[in-house]
Amino acid sequence: MIKYNDFNLTENYARLKALKPFDIKSGLDEARIGDCCIKEAGSLVYNYGAMPVDGKIIDVLQALADEQQLIEKYKALLSGEVMNTGEKRLVLHQLTRGRVLEGQKVMADGVEKGDFYNAELEKIKVFSEKVRSGQIKGSTGKEIKTVVQIGIGGSDLGPRALCYALNLIGPQDGCTKKLEARFISNVDPDDACAVLSGLDLESTLFILVSKSGTTQETLANRDLVFKVMEKSGIKGLVPQKHVVAVTSNTSPLANNPDILAVFFMDDYIGGRYSVCSPVGGVILSLTYGFDVFRQVLDGAHEEDKAALEPDIRKNGTLMDAMIGVYLRNVLGYPYTAVLPYSQSLHRMPAHFQQLDMESNGKHVNRFGKPVSYQTGPVIFGEPGTNGQHSFYQLLHQGTDIVPMQFIGFREKEGNLDAENGGSTSQTKLKANLVAQIVAFACGKDDKENPNKSFEGGRPSSVLVADRLTPFALGSILAHFENKVMFQGFVWNINSFDQEGVQLGKILAKKVLSGCEGDGRLMAYSRLLGIDF
Repeated sequence: MIKYNDFNLTENYARLKALKPFDIKSGLDEARIGDCCIKEAGSLVYNYGAMPVDGKIIDVLQALADEQQLIEKYKALLSGEVMNTGEKRLVLHQLTRGRVLEGQKVMADGVEKGDFYNAELEKIKVFSEKVRSGQIKGSTGKEIKTVVQIGIGGSDLGPRALCYALNLIGPQDGCTKKLEARFISNVDPDDACAVLSGLDLESTLFILVSKSGTTQETLANRDLVFKVMEKSGIKGLVPQKHVVAVTSNTSPLANNPDILAVFFMDDYIGGRYSVCSPVGGVILSLTYGFDVFRQVLDGAHEEDKAALEPDIRKNGTLMDAMIGVYLRNVLGYPYTAVLPYSQSLHRMPAHFQQLDMESNGKHVNRFGKPVSYQTGPVIFGEPGTNGQHSFYQLLHQGTDIVPMQFIGFREKEGNLDAENGGSTSQTKLKANLVAQIVAFACGKDDKENPNKSFEGGRPSSVLVADRLTPFALGSILAHFENKVMFQGFVWNINSFDQEGVQLGKILAKKVLSGCEGDGRLMAYSRLLGIDF
C-alpha cells in the first residue's frame, strides 16, 4: 500500500539533519570524481563528485527514498493511479514516448491510453511526411517551408527549447531536410509582429496549441495571425488551410472541418510535461522529420526505464533528486542554477524553470494541508560561457550559495570549429566547464587581497553525454522530468497541477470586463492606459 508521509515527520529527515556535509573544498579529488559517476540512458552520465554528500549521507538518502516509497509511487503513476489529486487525474506523460514501461497498460476514457498515443504518433508521422514531401501544400499551391507554433507556457517553452536544440543536426542524425521553425507565445502583439515580419504567408503552416481550446493568449494570437493573412491581399490565400491544431478531443478546436488537421492530447498530460506529445511532436516532426522526433522519444523512454532502478547509486535521476532535497531542506539553499555548456541548449533552462517551479512550487501537501518545510527551489540559468561573463560573479563570491547543475558534451554538434592559441573552440568550451566546477568547489585563498579570494564549497553536479543527439536530448529531458517527480513524491505534494496560474487569469478577465467595481484593478488599469 502506498503511504503519503509528510516530509518533516520522516525518520530519515531527522537523521540527515544530524550528519555533517561532505567538505568538497578539501575532499574533491581524482578518485572521488571517478567514483561519483552514474551511467544513465545511452552515453548520458550523471556525476555528483562536487556535491556535499558522502557515503553516510547517501545511505540515509536511500533510506529516505525507500521510506517515502519513491519507486513504488513511480510505478503507481505508470499503472494509472490518480496521482494528480488536485484535478483528480491520472498522470500519463511517459506514455507519450510511444513505448510501454512496467505496468503501463492503462485504461481511461474507454480506451487503452498507450494505443491512443501511438495512434496520434502515427497521425503525426503521416501528416509530417506529406508536408515535407510536398503532397500537402499551402492554399495557393506553394510548398510549406516555415512552421510557426502558437502557444504559451508548456505549449511553447519545451517545444521551442527542443527545436532550438536540434538546429544543427544533419543527415548523421536522420535529418535530411529542415523546415524553419518559429514561435509566437506572448499576447504582446509585438511578439507576433516580429515573428510574422518578412514571412511568406503562402508557404507557412501554423500550429495552434491549446489543450483546453480556450487559452486567452493563444486565441488572441490566432486571431491576430488570421487578420494579417486576410489583409495581405494574396489571391487564393485561405487562412484556415494553413492551420493545424493540437488540443483535447473535448475542446472547441477539436471539430473544425476547415483546418488541415487536428492532433489530440488529453487531460492526463500536463502542459510542462507535454513535449513528447503532439504539443512538441508535430513541430519537431515537421521541422526535422518524424525519425528525428522518434529518436527523442526513444531517449526519453530509456531514461524513464533507468529511473525505475531502486538503488540510488545506480539511478542518476533518483540521486539527483535526493541530493536536491538535501540541498534544499537540510542545507537550506533556495536556488538552483541550470547551466548548459552548449549554445544549442540556450532555451532549456527556461523550460526546466517552468517544469520545476510550476510543479513543485507548492505550499500545501497532496491532501491540501499546509507544509512546514521548504519545497521547490527557484530555477534560473543561461548557457556557458555567456553566463560566466554575467551572473557567475555572484555564484563565485556572493553571500548566497547557489547549487549548480551543469550539462556538457564531449563532442560538438555542428560541423564548424577552428584552432586558436593551440586549442579548438570546442576544447575551450569544455575547458571552461571543467575549470568552473573545480573553481566553485575548491575556491582560492588570497590573504593579501580578500577581494580576490574565492570561498569555494559551492556545490555542483554535471550531466555529460557524447554529443547532443536527438536521443541524448530526450534523455536529458526525461532526467529532469523524473527528478521533479521524485522530489514531489518526497515532499508529499502534487507536482502535476498548477493552481498558482489561475488567480491571475481570473482577475485579467475581470479587468477586460471593466473591473466590475474593483477599485484596485481600476486604478492600475488607468495607470497602464486601459480604456473602458
